[in-house]
Amino acid sequence: MDLKARLRRYRDTRNPSASTTEETKSRRITEEEKGSWPGWIEAGFKTLKREVSLELTVPVPDAFSSALPIIIPDLLRMGKSPSPGDLLFFDLETTGLSGGAGTIAFLAAFGHFAKGSGNAGLVITQYLLLDYPGESDFIERVVGEFAVSPSSLVVTYNGKSFDSQILRNRCLMNGMTPPEYFHADLLHPARRLWKRVLPDCSQSTIEVSVLGLDRTGDVPGAMAPEIWFSFLQSGDNSELISICDHNVKDITGLATLFLALNAIASSPLESLDRFNFDKEALALLWRKALKRYPERFWEEEKETGEELLRNAARNGSPLAALILAKDAEWCLKDYRLALEYTDSALASQEISEELRENLEKRRIRLERKIKPLFSRHPSSI
Repeated sequence: MDLKARLRRYRDTRNPSASTTEETKSRRITEEEKGSWPGWIEAGFKTLKREVSLELTVPVPDAFSSALPIIIPDLLRMGKSPSPGDLLFFDLETTGLSGGAGTIAFLAAFGHFAKGSGNAGLVITQYLLLDYPGESDFIERVVGEFAVSPSSLVVTYNGKSFDSQILRNRCLMNGMTPPEYFHADLLHPARRLWKRVLPDCSQSTIEVSVLGLDRTGDVPGAMAPEIWFSFLQSGDNSELISICDHNVKDITGLATLFLALNAIASSPLESLDRFNFDKEALALLWRKALKRYPERFWEEEKETGEELLRNAARNGSPLAALILAKDAEWCLKDYRLALEYTDSALASQEISEELRENLEKRRIRLERKIKPLFSRHPSSI
């Protein structure tokens, strides 16, 4: 169906003056349709809604680590540390993967942590668009979820480049104001920690290889556009329900990843075996955050940062060894220690010729600094 036909269909079905009694009846979800959507309720014109409650395999802490903004730099923009109740996990399924003007969202999911008398859990709210003419109501319900908690931190995976852009476009196309919110995109932290460890950093790869989640039998998200279009033509919703279940798993995986990042921030060295992240990448990321925002972190985070660098250097990281060499030379004035770290960096086979040349110059300079000290205090060297 081309754009002109879609707009005509939208106008005809939404304009009360042009509607007959039979057309008005066709606007509502029929009883037969309701029976084929167990667990879903009508939320607007051609729009359904359901809530799903799940127990998580990992506990939700009462408070997140003060070091979490080091791993998720987007948190620094909030001006305060989020609590578990502040998080709103968000994901869309759309009619295309390119994000162009003709792409619309037909399924939206929101998740938030909930603690009751039992184990910590996740409550997921979904909105499903059943046909093009219902898009206005669908988008209105989706935007309404952001308005419930305007101070929430919205958490996505690749949402800055995709989900938020799609939502913004569809809001503008429907004459609505796009929601504004603090946004943490976990794709970027995931790439920093696992791009050199895993074949790719897709959310499904992270979930299976790092988090140990089981997505056996899951319908690939790439099939979502085809499945929705097929539903429009046939009315058979069996595969579309599978996409809705896939969307639930996406939110569950997103929440689990956030908790994993918090665990890494809380105890990075102890978490290494469990999450198999890039030691050098975390050490360098930690160092960068402490240098840029020294006032935001406590002495404990600074000590952890030093230990991460030492651990990375012991495991062959030339960049970590170089940083430690600079600190030893210029801050500690310990030229012997600086020379040890410089030699450690030079021993790596994974350094560029330019870096090797700079390290050689550093080594010569340090040896010159050590020589007069040795001649005056031979017993101390």
